[in-house]
Amino acid sequence: MTKNGIIPPKAKKIAKKLEIHGDVRIDNYYWLNDRENLEVIDYLNSENAYYEAKTAHTKQFQEDLFLEMKSRIKEDDESVPYKKNNYYYITRFKKGNQYPIYSRKKETLEAQEQILFDVNELGKGFSYFKLSGLSISRNNELAVFGMDSVGRRQYTLQFKNLETGEFFPEKIKNTSGSATWANDNKTVFYTHQNPKTLRSEKIFRHVLGTDSSEDIEVYSEKNSAFNTFVYRTKSEKYIIIGSYSTISSEYRILEADNPTGEFKIFQPRERNHEYDIAHYNEHFYILTNKDKATNFKLMKTPEKETSKENWVEVLPQREDVLLEDISIFKDFLVVEERSNGLNKIRIIRWDQTEDFYLPFEEETYSAGVYNNPEFDTNIIRYGYNSMTIPSSVIDFDVVSKTKEIKKEQEVLGGKFDKNNYQSERLWATAQDGTQIPISLVHHKNTQLTEDTPLLLYGYGSYGISIDAGFSTTRLSLLDRGFVFAIAHVRGGEDLGRKWYEKGKLLHKKNTFTDFIDCAKFLIEKEYTSNKHLYASGGSAGGLLMGTVINMDPELFNGIIAAVPFVDIVTTMLDDTIPLTTGEYDEWGNPNKKVYYDYMKSYSPYDNVSEQKYPNMLVTTCLHDSQVQYFEPAKWVAKLRELKIDKNILLMHIDMEAGHGGASGRFDSLKETARDYSFVIDLEGRTKI
Repeated sequence: MTKNGIIPPKAKKIAKKLEIHGDVRIDNYYWLNDRENLEVIDYLNSENAYYEAKTAHTKQFQEDLFLEMKSRIKEDDESVPYKKNNYYYITRFKKGNQYPIYSRKKETLEAQEQILFDVNELGKGFSYFKLSGLSISRNNELAVFGMDSVGRRQYTLQFKNLETGEFFPEKIKNTSGSATWANDNKTVFYTHQNPKTLRSEKIFRHVLGTDSSEDIEVYSEKNSAFNTFVYRTKSEKYIIIGSYSTISSEYRILEADNPTGEFKIFQPRERNHEYDIAHYNEHFYILTNKDKATNFKLMKTPEKETSKENWVEVLPQREDVLLEDISIFKDFLVVEERSNGLNKIRIIRWDQTEDFYLPFEEETYSAGVYNNPEFDTNIIRYGYNSMTIPSSVIDFDVVSKTKEIKKEQEVLGGKFDKNNYQSERLWATAQDGTQIPISLVHHKNTQLTEDTPLLLYGYGSYGISIDAGFSTTRLSLLDRGFVFAIAHVRGGEDLGRKWYEKGKLLHKKNTFTDFIDCAKFLIEKEYTSNKHLYASGGSAGGLLMGTVINMDPELFNGIIAAVPFVDIVTTMLDDTIPLTTGEYDEWGNPNKKVYYDYMKSYSPYDNVSEQKYPNMLVTTCLHDSQVQYFEPAKWVAKLRELKIDKNILLMHIDMEAGHGGASGRFDSLKETARDYSFVIDLEGRTKI
């Protein structure tokens, strides 16, 4: 202890010289990248101890906030059943349980329930547990699934006989967590991950009842910028192997009745050509950006003539509409589009007698086609929610044009009334004149003034669109007078493919300046002020947080940076780190000087300087497979060394989990309560 309170941890400095392109960087905290080093673990533990000491006064509030969030959740809950191959499948939770129970009923919902997996039982004894990729054989008798008990997304495949309840002895390690059944009910195809880089690089064929050492490699992706995966078409006629990078894709096809056959290339990869395929009625349908179709178009080709010269246009490219996905049914095609930043669901009959959109009326919302495994049906299942309306699962009858709400998310606790909240869509003007959309929600009783606290969220990478959806946990902010906003900055795909292109590679700085401009717009319009403005982002959104506080350090009162990607130059120069080489088309390859110089100019870690920084909470996980723990650890150490303010700087390291955080539904609520308590405490609003 000192006169001013608890002494923050101080990482020792060991100069590491990093040189390329004639440029030298000195990294004093490079030594933190060895999780096997006990001194590193000691330092991380000291950061956790400092966090605990500095937040001790909020511990009861964090617990109260967790219980408040938990009270809104229906603990005994289950999914809307979906039907596949004569069975209804259900996922449900029991009160007090962290993990789901997977079950099914044969032919009718009145039939006796068969428990497939109780993940609570499987996860006993593990601090982290994840079951993924559950897939049932065509004869309904067998299941394959992946298990991860560490959190690095390295799954072990196992098999279960659903008739006897017995598990097969074979276990297949270092997989992506899922497998695809051939139609013989004994052969599966799965993706093998490189144990060091975690790149999905090979496809193997496994025959049930044999040792995994006998598995046959059917495909190896040699290009380190590509990952590979395998699936079966909805028509169940083909097994598909896909390879993809940020800007290119390629597929191989094999009839599912012939698992030992040779895969045939659908259309050879070409740089800057992305496509996806679906099968229907002796044709393949292709979503493609071929011939400069920036927002993608839909084409089709006979299943025996798949090369691109045989493709025929079905839906053209449109400048103002992004074609995102399709779902194929026996009598109609469902198209998911994005226009003006909002989701649209379009229904087109194969016989061309109808072409219409589902009606959505709110100013800002999120909608998407749900699980639709049935092929011969008139029902489309989709999900809908907004920033004020809880999630609903809806069945729409294409023939009668009627909809049935199968389930609406229940918000328990007795306090929630959707009429007490209002959402808005705003447009901020960026430095280059571009209009940036902002989705915003607050309680109707909240007075919007310069004293109103506002939490601004951003991501802006990989073409991922952040939709304006509902959150029960967010109510804990709104009910305490906070405004919550999403800045739909460039780098996402919110306003189409060009929105993404203008926020990557040598245009990446648009992401950061867009976010700053959105923040300044909200201040200018007196939704808040810099004394009450907060920002949050995770992973690539954490890079966004790190960059904007270097660029405009006094714009925000507080920052929450979750698993932040902040040491971009060093990471992208190290091809042994998971995901690095596959990211060159997103960020650039710093082995080329033009990208090195550009990345270095905004890299959060490289640009920490002697200046004031806002209050900050940084979170990370020791076993993170995507953003390694040492990036935020180094960043915090450097910030502690150089910042000249007295604002709070805290780091919390989950010593058990990976990139996605805790695996249990209640543990994840505790993480949210921890993060929210940080900004609520800064505002002195720990009481409703």
